[in-house]
Amino acid sequence: MAPEKIVNGVNVDQLFSAIELFKQQPELATFKFRATNKWIDGAHSRAMVKDFFGPGKEDTSRKPRSFDMDEPLVLLGKDEGTNPVEYLLVALSGCLTTALVSHASAKGIAIKGVESRFEGDIDLRGFLGISQEVPVGYKEIRVYFKIDADISVEQKEDLVKMGQKYSPVFNTITKSAPVVVQLEK
Repeated sequence: MAPEKIVNGVNVDQLFSAIELFKQQPELATFKFRATNKWIDGAHSRAMVKDFFGPGKEDTSRKPRSFDMDEPLVLLGKDEGTNPVEYLLVALSGCLTTALVSHASAKGIAIKGVESRFEGDIDLRGFLGISQEVPVGYKEIRVYFKIDADISVEQKEDLVKMGQKYSPVFNTITKSAPVVVQLEK
């Protein structure tokens, strides 16, 4: 029996097996991720993730993980957690990096290191209702990658493009998935 092929910590054999399974049984590729949130005090709330659906069944195997959110003092919070718009940047950073590394691994490209920096500009006049002309969310997000690998600059640029093409978070943000918000009765 041949040893499993691992590239950049990614089990490429399992990756290609999953791809083949999802091609043959597309219904197994449908996942549903969930989060809950509970307000603590002021701007402080705590989100929790645990269970999800996929592939084809409920998965309750993970330990619950919590994420405290708050505002910095200057924004009238108590700095008890990360600002929610910073979590958006964190989610984007993780998803772009995962997509980039996974696709590099599938191509057999060994990566020594990946670092990235994320910046976003928000004008609080939108959030505070001061100006209707100012967007409530990020006006622009900028991402900067450094990739340490024995490949050309063009190949590194291609990996960055692959990260964008295949990152669910990047595509959700840039293509604006519908979000349905309602009061639960």
